[in-house]
Amino acid sequence: MRIIPAIDIIDGKCVRLTKGDYNTQKTYNENPLEIAKQFEDNGLKYLHLVDLDGARSKHIVNHRVLHEIASKTSLKIDFGGGIKSDDDVRIAFENGASQITGGSIAAQQPELFLKWLLLYGADKIILGADCYNRKIATQGWQQQSETDVIDFIVDYAKKGVKYVISTDISKDGMLQGTAEDLYEEIIEKTDVHLIASGGVSSINDLKRLKQIGCEGVIIGKAIYEGNISLVELKNSLERR
Repeated sequence: MRIIPAIDIIDGKCVRLTKGDYNTQKTYNENPLEIAKQFEDNGLKYLHLVDLDGARSKHIVNHRVLHEIASKTSLKIDFGGGIKSDDDVRIAFENGASQITGGSIAAQQPELFLKWLLLYGADKIILGADCYNRKIATQGWQQQSETDVIDFIVDYAKKGVKYVISTDISKDGMLQGTAEDLYEEIIEKTDVHLIASGGVSSINDLKRLKQIGCEGVIIGKAIYEGNISLVELKNSLERR
């Protein structure tokens, strides 16, 4: 299982939100590159980079942060937030993203998302399937649809999606455990590579997600609040 630390960006700074609420913003570092280098120095190879300004603005905003991290570390970056057009996808890849995540666009403009999937390939395009009470949420989690998250993923899996990031928004930033039941159901009903996100609070959560069969796990606040240290993550990687 891949361990993927997260950096969320507002105004070029590394922040975290709780349940996607912008009013809960907490800044952890004004230089995201410093954080990314710490991840790299501790043996981590992947990064989940989210442009929260972009998610709210409906177009990429913090591409310079992406470029700086991509050009000054060896981290493989999946980038999301504000990717709404062909131009946004181009900007993300030109600035160093290894993969991009489309959530709102997949829910609201499926033809465009499927075009990207065909153009760039299933290894490059991740489906973002974030939900609240099992219903897909969009626009930086500010809007909720009536689409069931399982139906959403099953439908896109049939159309060629390979990677899925799924966040239970009620768990995000709470440090109280992950949506294990939801992830078990996704894995049971599809053959996608599932990346769990939201609620990780301890190394034990990682062990459980690995047992369930998740391909990757995104960790954010648990690192920033010290619940999981980078040394612990490094040791867990070395024990494999």
